[in-house]
Amino acid sequence: MNFTGAELTTWLATLLWPFMRIGAMFAAAPIFSARSVPVRIRIILAFLIAWLLVPVLPAPPAVDLISGEALIISVHQVLIGVAMGFIIQMVFAAFVIAGQSIAMAMGLGFASIIDPQNGLQVPVVSQAFLIMVTLVFLALNGHLVLIDMLAKSFENIPVGMMVPSRDGLWQLVNWGSDMFTGGMLVALPAVAALLLVNLAFGVTTRAAPQLNIFAVGFPVMIMVGLSFIILTLPTITSHLSRLMMQATELIQNFLATA
Repeated sequence: MNFTGAELTTWLATLLWPFMRIGAMFAAAPIFSARSVPVRIRIILAFLIAWLLVPVLPAPPAVDLISGEALIISVHQVLIGVAMGFIIQMVFAAFVIAGQSIAMAMGLGFASIIDPQNGLQVPVVSQAFLIMVTLVFLALNGHLVLIDMLAKSFENIPVGMMVPSRDGLWQLVNWGSDMFTGGMLVALPAVAALLLVNLAFGVTTRAAPQLNIFAVGFPVMIMVGLSFIILTLPTITSHLSRLMMQATELIQNFLATA
């Protein structure tokens, strides 16, 4: 069975460019981009998904793989994949922000550990939130939904010279600011309660200056903070579902504006 040079080039282009988009998303999306997932596994998984999608994808543009047009198309595929992964990554970042806000209010901002997923130093509360959100995300089959959206992205933005519009890119910028709002909504009950405790300690200090407020206040702040974290845990699923729905809608709008 003989292949001509043009046929071989077309086959490579059909596989290569989807592989670049999928691989870029895996490099930016949560769970897949974790340091605990070897790069070799990501490459193999991206290659398998691209290979499975090849039969249903439209024909790629007829350009030379060693040309400026091919380089531009490759950059476009990487940017699209990174944008999709970034949108989902921001959902997880909202809970990290919530954990940091609660930890600072509790006085545990100094209690930090290395996040094995990102290799960054984060408070213990943030790491606990991140682990729980990851487990809920997997339990809700979020990783399968992410792969499904990735496959459908080739219908909205097929491999070619098409790029998202300025409106789509502006939506990504606004999404980053929305995550701060989402994180504060998660942390609001605990932070508000700890603020009231601080106000109570301030009044107590004014009424009884001889009281060693530092010896009493720190354990009370930790106890109140942990109590409200426990009360907040049942709402994590609803917060995650809401943010994931918003992220899914944003990805669909982002792809539709191309």
